[in-house]
Amino acid sequence: MTVPALRVSGLSVWIGSGVDSIRVVDGVSFDIDPGEATGLVGESGCGKTMTAMAILGLLPSTGVRVSCDHIEINGRDVSRLNTAQRRKVLGRDIAMIFQQPATALDPVFTMGQQISAVYRRHADGNQRRAHEAMLASLESVGFERPEEIAQAYPHELSGGMRQLSMIAMAMVCKPAVIIADEPTTALDSSTRALILHQLQQLQALHGTAMLFISHDLGVVRQSCRNVMVMYCGRLIEKTDCQNLFSHARHPYSAGLLSCIPQLGATRPGRISSIPGQVPTLADLPSGCHFAARCNRSEPRCSESTPVLDAQDKKGVACFRPL
Repeated sequence: MTVPALRVSGLSVWIGSGVDSIRVVDGVSFDIDPGEATGLVGESGCGKTMTAMAILGLLPSTGVRVSCDHIEINGRDVSRLNTAQRRKVLGRDIAMIFQQPATALDPVFTMGQQISAVYRRHADGNQRRAHEAMLASLESVGFERPEEIAQAYPHELSGGMRQLSMIAMAMVCKPAVIIADEPTTALDSSTRALILHQLQQLQALHGTAMLFISHDLGVVRQSCRNVMVMYCGRLIEKTDCQNLFSHARHPYSAGLLSCIPQLGATRPGRISSIPGQVPTLADLPSGCHFAARCNRSEPRCSESTPVLDAQDKKGVACFRPL
């Protein structure tokens, strides 16, 4: 039986303290196997990035509380590690590609210095080998002249080049798991296609597991085998991409898909929308959080919470799925 590259069980995150704390991630559980790309989709503010930051241990220690059964990387539970131990794991076994490379990169160091520093910290302290690994990583993401990129500062690179450099930094230690948080945001279509192609190539080459966070369903369909849909901090559907687009089972998932304009339609009409408003995290309704907006809801939807099986690859948290 294959050991998941990443296993998350019962992950919850609260912001604030005491009775005023707000749960922004609620009991998230999933597995990602080696070499598998899984998308995490949902509207802005639903908890996607907060989930990623909690997995990586990057949330602040004050004002935030994280609870989980376990977070395993290749079978090793990293959720019980102290800060120093977790820093050794971050970058070596699991790495993140951030949404905004312009703010994630250090403006006072060249790209070569930043990528080499990651390698020296997590893989090999030898400066010469770190330099060689840095150039190889830059070349692996498609740069024909990696030496020039290595000598450049972040502000001297375009948005697409910065994002490719971020991917090179994440991959330099060949981690088992990559978390890509909206890696194609604010990029033009040709650059976005290049970024996605390079991610797929590197993932296939190294057998890396990837959690791909996005609100763009088209990008997820192109890049991922499986997909998870999040709403108000909860996973409400897990399936493979083909099934989601052909037969979404949760009414919210189906609503998201119906909002996508259809190219080639013979008679374009009004773009669909989901009725109602997303509830605030500070005042979430009991039961299913989507019940008030759902045309299939019944009384028990507002009284009980439908359960999504923790480790199954497919499932839906709905009493009346489609």
